[in-house]
Amino acid sequence: MSNINKIFFVFVLTFMLSIQNSVFANTQNEDKNMNRIEICKKNYHELFGGEALPKEGNDAEFMAILQKYIFGEVFAIGNLDNKTREMLTVTSLAAQQTLPQLKAHINAALNVGVSSIELREAIYMEAPFIGFPKTLNAINVMNEVFKERNIQLPLEETKTVNEENRFEKGFAIQNPVYGEEIKEALSDLPENMGNEVARLLTEVCFGDFYTRKGLDIKTRELLTISILLSIGKMDTLKSHIKGNIKVGNSEETIAAAIIQVMPYVGFPNAIEGLKILKKSK
Repeated sequence: MSNINKIFFVFVLTFMLSIQNSVFANTQNEDKNMNRIEICKKNYHELFGGEALPKEGNDAEFMAILQKYIFGEVFAIGNLDNKTREMLTVTSLAAQQTLPQLKAHINAALNVGVSSIELREAIYMEAPFIGFPKTLNAINVMNEVFKERNIQLPLEETKTVNEENRFEKGFAIQNPVYGEEIKEALSDLPENMGNEVARLLTEVCFGDFYTRKGLDIKTRELLTISILLSIGKMDTLKSHIKGNIKVGNSEETIAAAIIQVMPYVGFPNAIEGLKILKKSK
């Protein structure tokens, strides 16, 4: 590419990003002038294509409370766009194995512009935290949605490591953020098994998953907060909140992410997460 073409490319990219940021800012300002029912209807239609606050059904009152709370209030808190909000929601629902709701929100995520690759990566990376069987359940739901929407499977490969370099590349991501805290914590186990577990963590979590294309490290770390809150692993959450800050996620973004999953994990877990965030300063 010539220098002129490079300059033109940078100009176009900068212009497009400025438009995107302007639209997002205008949307936030517009929401500030709307009440929670109006915001709820707007967000619900964008996500699901239907009308919120049904007046019919066996539990219309409950659904009205749910929808106004989630789509009319939680969605208006913080600096997250709807793509990020839906990815956080998908990872929370997958972690909790609430599969009917997961299917609905995978569709919603696609509706607001999350790509099939981004969704797959978000669900794949659940495995080190919730285990492979539950992750397979979520993958089955995701692939069912993809087939219904005529998204061709299998999706393209996004791995970047091989058998020879998966530890090295995983360690290159893990060590600057987390050091060797797991290896040190497990150092007294018999027959060197602590070191073996630390090696597996590096190779699998950070080597096999974090190195994959499709999601950057900042996004992966933010989604990890959703997963850990959803399974109630607060000690591990402490470490990953600090990790989020190290990779460049702001405290505001982390707080908004915790609040975004609050309707799915409940107030106790979310409030505990926010307390941990406060203590991480």
